[in-house]
Amino acid sequence: MEAEYYTFGPYKIHEKEVFYTSQLSYALVNLRPLLPGHILFFQDISHQLMEDGPQAGQTVPHMHVHILPRKGGDFEKNDEIYDAIDMKEKELKNKLDLDKDRKDRSLEEMAQEADELRKLFL
Repeated sequence: MEAEYYTFGPYKIHEKEVFYTSQLSYALVNLRPLLPGHILFFQDISHQLMEDGPQAGQTVPHMHVHILPRKGGDFEKNDEIYDAIDMKEKELKNKLDLDKDRKDRSLEEMAQEADELRKLFL
């Protein structure tokens, strides 16, 4: 049986990474999570809600939400999370060519996390 993929612009997202789908959205585990449990939620209706595409600085038109589980003490100062997000975004932007130095999680690691999260929606 051939694997199913979701598309995100030119990128393929393996079905094993996705743990939730609806008619207009899907949620997946993060390739390079900032914190344990860091997931992404994509909606297919972004063009109706807000500016997207090149005008918004996007290389792939989309709208997504980062969900970052927080716990006391995960950052020395609470607002440091925003600096960490900015750094990850810059790092990702510099490495979107998926060069050999990128330290991605394996499909197996992401599939295992997605399997656990999928159970929450049964």
